Amino acid sequence: MATHTEEHTYHPKDTIQAALKTTMLTGSVGLFASAVQNTLVRKNVGPWGVFVRSGGTIGVFAAMGGTYEFVKNASANLREKDDHWNVALGGFFSGAILGLRARTFPALLGYGAALAAAMGAFEFTGGSLWGNKRDVTVDEFERRQQLRKAYRTPGEETLAELGEGRGIYGPGYAERRRERIKEAYGIDVPTSAVPAS
Repeated sequence: MATHTEEHTYHPKDTIQAALKTTMLTGSVGLFASAVQNTLVRKNVGPWGVFVRSGGTIGVFAAMGGTYEFVKNASANLREKDDHWNVALGGFFSGAILGLRARTFPALLGYGAALAAAMGAFEFTGGSLWGNKRDVTVDEFERRQQLRKAYRTPGEETLAELGEGRGIYGPGYAERRRERIKEAYGIDVPTSAVPAS
């Protein structure tokens, strides 16, 4: 198998724009979570309770998302590498934001280290719950055809390796079986017709 040795040049990312987009996205998720918290309160706090009573949730979600994206992209731009260490570093700072709510230094370090380890390991193992990312430049139909061709072996080779039986029978198997039974036991096995389906 040929190995790919071509060096890739790093293309810098727009850190500020990506951080703003992620802040808006995670802030809207935080707004939804705050609205859910507001509806679960026993006392009627009104529609402004989303911002007044549980508005901290919106801020934490927005800050975590923005911090993660900013640190991840800034780290990638400074190191000129796009790998799992950037994700782990972003996860640490994002987890530290979550740890700020507890107002203790061990919580800050603990939440940061836990999120950094989880996100760094996730990115290191492919960054997907469904396995490694596929190359988008390869046509999916052609890729699957190549996979099918790679594992095809001729029937004669399969018979030679595994032998007959267990559902694998070569041409003329019935005649060879009849002859073996005739030799070994002296019984003449009648030829059976193909069953109608």
